[in-house]
Amino acid sequence: MISPIPTPSPHIFELQQVRHFYGTKPFAPDTMALDIDALSIPRESIIGLTGPNGSGKSTLLKLLAFAFRPSTGTILFNGKPEYPFSGNVRCNITLLTQEPYLLKRTVFENINYGLKIRGREQKLNGQAEEKIRYALSHVGLDFEEFAHRKWNELSGGEAQRVAMAARLVLKPQVLLLDEPTASVDVESAAMIKESAAMSRQKWGTTIVAASHDSKWLEGFCDIHLHLIRGRVVFT
Repeated sequence: MISPIPTPSPHIFELQQVRHFYGTKPFAPDTMALDIDALSIPRESIIGLTGPNGSGKSTLLKLLAFAFRPSTGTILFNGKPEYPFSGNVRCNITLLTQEPYLLKRTVFENINYGLKIRGREQKLNGQAEEKIRYALSHVGLDFEEFAHRKWNELSGGEAQRVAMAARLVLKPQVLLLDEPTASVDVESAAMIKESAAMSRQKWGTTIVAASHDSKWLEGFCDIHLHLIRGRVVFT
């Protein structure tokens, strides 16, 4: 008898009894950064995270990126537990932070670097160039003008758009955004939002975005989570 193929979970992330602590006194109440009994994130959704500084937004994003393990609890990705920097995580989840942190290389090399470390590097026979040209176009940057610029020849907004392109070129399952527009111009902020929305439309990417800019999140998110002291207090 042939066993039925299991139906995939409708949720790309499932958090169960997740708590995370910082500081020199582990598990002390005043060191708790995140306290979530249960949270599920639907596939292909756009989740907005808001809350004051220190509310746990960045900690939640880093845990979803599997940058480290939670102090206690379980995080499932595609229905299975994962661990930091596993091959499945590196190939499918990417995080854009407030600071772009570009390598001291050209724009082309910065965007191509993600393909290299994920084993997707293409020889320069037009395939890599085509991918990078496509990614730059979605953040509003012209390939001929920007591909060979050095990292220190970019404005703050341009650098963040290049960092965004470096994530879009991977066609990720999950795109995590941590205050991506905090220090960029209005045009760059709009391009980052537009390109994130495009990734869901074209590739079914799930997006989780933390921002203090409620206007930027407005009309962008399917679900809005507000955090206070590490807890989700309303949606």
